Amino acid sequence: MILGGIGTAVWLFATGQAGTVDGLFLLLTALLIALAFALYVMFMIRRAMEAAKPVPQTAKASAGAAAKAPAAVQG
Repeated sequence: MILGGIGTAVWLFATGQAGTVDGLFLLLTALLIALAFALYVMFMIRRAMEAAKPVPQTAKASAGAAAKAPAAVQG
């Protein structure tokens, strides 16, 4: 999708259609769609990388596990 928008912009310049008013608006629309899709892809990659991070164990979690351990019986 990104390459399609950029490819359209290159095509409009290569054929000379970007010089017309209609071509200019088409060029801006194609570049805007490519930009929006690129931002969406960057957001999704960043979100996936955050989800893949391991969750660190806190001190409370290890203390809670030690408190649940059975106490030794003194006779």
